Amino acid sequence: MVRRALFLLGSGLALTAGAASRFPPPDFEGGHQLPVTTTPAPRELTLEYLDAAVLLATLALATWLVYRPRSRRGLAVLSVFSLAYFGFYRKGCVCAIGAVQNIALGLFDRSYAIPLTVLVFFLAPIVVALFFGRTFCAAVCPQGAIQDLVLVKPLKVPLWLEHGLGVIPFLFLGAGVIFAATGSAFLICRFDPFVPFFRLSGSLSLLTLGAAFLVAGMFIGRPYCRFFCPYGALLRLAALAAKWRVRVTPDVCTQCRLCEHACPFGAMRNPTPTGLALETPAVERKRLSWLLLLLPVLIAGGALAGYRLAPAAAQLHPTVALAEFHLANLKSPATFPPMTPEALSLERAAADPETLLASARVIRQRATLACWLLGGWVGLVILLKLVALSVRVTRTDFEPDRGACVACARCFISCPNERVRLGLPPEPGLAVAGPVPAAAGTGGA
Repeated sequence: MVRRALFLLGSGLALTAGAASRFPPPDFEGGHQLPVTTTPAPRELTLEYLDAAVLLATLALATWLVYRPRSRRGLAVLSVFSLAYFGFYRKGCVCAIGAVQNIALGLFDRSYAIPLTVLVFFLAPIVVALFFGRTFCAAVCPQGAIQDLVLVKPLKVPLWLEHGLGVIPFLFLGAGVIFAATGSAFLICRFDPFVPFFRLSGSLSLLTLGAAFLVAGMFIGRPYCRFFCPYGALLRLAALAAKWRVRVTPDVCTQCRLCEHACPFGAMRNPTPTGLALETPAVERKRLSWLLLLLPVLIAGGALAGYRLAPAAAQLHPTVALAEFHLANLKSPATFPPMTPEALSLERAAADPETLLASARVIRQRATLACWLLGGWVGLVILLKLVALSVRVTRTDFEPDRGACVACARCFISCPNERVRLGLPPEPGLAVAGPVPAAAGTGGA
């Protein structure tokens, strides 16, 4: 018995020694380097305050450059800084465009606390736009800056296409806000075409989309800002109420039309031609009344379409998708290999199916409400666009549209009066254009 015990003890020691040689204990003092995590670490609170301070400083500087020295060169330099800091250094986050979703989620989800930095990035450009117009777009937004810097030979977009595509940002805004408020998805951030460039990583589809926008931006002035940006839609509305607006000429407009050709963003509006037969107020009121009668029809039709899309929209939420997968597997059971995503998902669903199904039920209800609202919002946007197109605006000078103008200052130096103010000779090769066409002054913004 003693020999047997000694044999077993010796065998155990040998096995232990062999195991120690095959699986050595972790070495905490041998200079081992831990792998670098792929998830960015949270920024310190002081650095978040620095981001907000840089935003406020660049907003103030951009506004000053637009209204005091009226300097296009200064705005171009500031655009390069904003692209470098907010774009490539901060990797496009936090940004005012995506902050819309954080605000929406914070208003509808009491468990979500809106960070102070996000609140500043959301509110500061809007407050500035209420007084001075879209100076945030002029040289502070990195998404706008990267498009502005690649512009080579701008082509004019037909007015009918400009008005048609101009509806998309408002629709995208409604979808982003509603889906964020219901906790379904952050659509605006998910489909931002430029953040993958700022982070030098991303899916092939998004990188391709961003490259397509940049190639188009070489010939179409700021295509994303004008036809897709949801935050630009908010700034457009705020700029319509701005106390001060961008003016091309420092004193009197000479009707030379040079500023019209200098604007690559289709924001210049022509003066109302003299002798144009204007409609009587009674005709305008009648047309407006017909449009208002369409309001309930468009809103109800949009809401009904949204209701039918609600089941598909709810599937975007991972909880609903997991619940649907769990129920489908209960009806027709399937066997998946261990440790696969499908097997792990079913295991997680089976751990507490009642809670999962209850949560999915609540999310479906919220998604249904969200789609109702989104459909109604689409109808309202279409109606408001029709109203804007039907309203005639009387203008005496060539002037930028308050909502469409991004305050880039390109038109300033084209004005002969501005060149006189700066002590510059007339720009060579530019001739005064012909008379204003008969229909140039019609149509709303």
